[in-house]
Amino acid sequence: MANTVKAAHQKELFGHPVGLYILFFTEMWERFSYYGMRALFVLYLTTKTVDENPGLGWSSGEALALYGWYTMLVYVASIPGGWIADKFLGQKKSVLLGGLLLVAGHSILAIEEMWAWYTGLGLIIAGVGMLKPNISTMVGGLYKQGDIRRDKGFTIFYIGINLGAFLSSLIVGYVGEVHGWHYGFGLAGIGMALGLLQYLLGQKYLAHVGNFLGTSDKAEDKEAMKKPLTKIEKDRIVVLLISFLLVIVFWGAFEQAGGLMNIYAKEKTNRMLMGWEVPASWFQSLNAMFIIFLGTTVALYWANRKLKGKISSSLFKMIVGLVIMGTGFFFMTAASMEFNANGSSAMYWLVLAYLFHTIGELCISPVALSFITKLAPVKYGALMMGVYFAMTGLGNKLAGLLGESAEDLGEFTIFTGIAVFCVVFGLLVMVFRKKLEILTHGVEDKEGNIHEEAEGFELADNA
Repeated sequence: MANTVKAAHQKELFGHPVGLYILFFTEMWERFSYYGMRALFVLYLTTKTVDENPGLGWSSGEALALYGWYTMLVYVASIPGGWIADKFLGQKKSVLLGGLLLVAGHSILAIEEMWAWYTGLGLIIAGVGMLKPNISTMVGGLYKQGDIRRDKGFTIFYIGINLGAFLSSLIVGYVGEVHGWHYGFGLAGIGMALGLLQYLLGQKYLAHVGNFLGTSDKAEDKEAMKKPLTKIEKDRIVVLLISFLLVIVFWGAFEQAGGLMNIYAKEKTNRMLMGWEVPASWFQSLNAMFIIFLGTTVALYWANRKLKGKISSSLFKMIVGLVIMGTGFFFMTAASMEFNANGSSAMYWLVLAYLFHTIGELCISPVALSFITKLAPVKYGALMMGVYFAMTGLGNKLAGLLGESAEDLGEFTIFTGIAVFCVVFGLLVMVFRKKLEILTHGVEDKEGNIHEEAEGFELADNA
């Protein structure tokens, strides 16, 4: 695993390696650019060409179809991105290359031409594919095998992701909707440039992580690249691949936020607040805001469960996260019923839905990232992270297909169907949880004793 790369005597801040915060801010600005662009994507495509801030005038179905392909390819590109890192560049150089591609892609979107639109999308897809799996693998590499701080470190990293998403939905969303779509796209590019700059300046804190193992002088690294997979490693890969089914279902439902729920907020929600109309894109910031406020709380809840000897394995957390997120769609069912009765629905339905989606996400997404760095073999570390993000991409495509079907089936049917399926699927996987955990060969039983765990979380809380 990438986390076995020795991180000797790393300088620490608030109980974690300083490198964590370098990666925190790199990912924060990358997500600022990505989610800023995502908040405008469907709205730009569906806004009429004769509007005061003209868009492309596409139908909702056409816009959601492209949105689904784009968000799928963004994450599917993580497979070649992870493979290139494992075989040729290492994670550190791959993140740098991805950042450069993202700056170019978002900058080109500022040009008001269709060729620039599709060129920008292509560069962003390639850039995210290079950056996303490798920066997450580097986070795991900051911690030694069995370091109880790892899960907490991923939660802190995840808060950085969502701090960027929160700021972008408000800032980029506002600039794009009010002052011009392409000004918003350009602003997203500036954010990515800032992230790339601080990543370059912080390289001294990442000296022991993300390096290409093929050029390593260490005997254990050379051996890890050559030897075939053991039975235990193969079993752990099987568990990871099965857990990715949860990921596909989760993101297939969750990513309605950028598509169907985004359009629902714009067209069918009463957004008047004290005489002022809340921009539809601002609802995209709710998820990120909730994560910033609830991230540490959810992590501590699971830590306390483990201290008390209750079930708190990664698979259990992921299943619970899927069920909680699915339950949130019942609020959208209620919103649809209110719209059908009154011609509009209240904003609080969206707020409640995003709250449940956020709690579910905190139980599944950062946990899955950490889980991969625990189970993946060292020579396939970035590749397995790439497969995870590819599954996220397939979930995004599924989200687009579900959103498109709302034109024929209606929001009530789609929202209710998603809720029921997620809850039932989660409970079904729960039945087989113990058998799957046997195949991990106790990897999560080696994370220190209770005293070390309590001490690790106490230190991390100061962050």
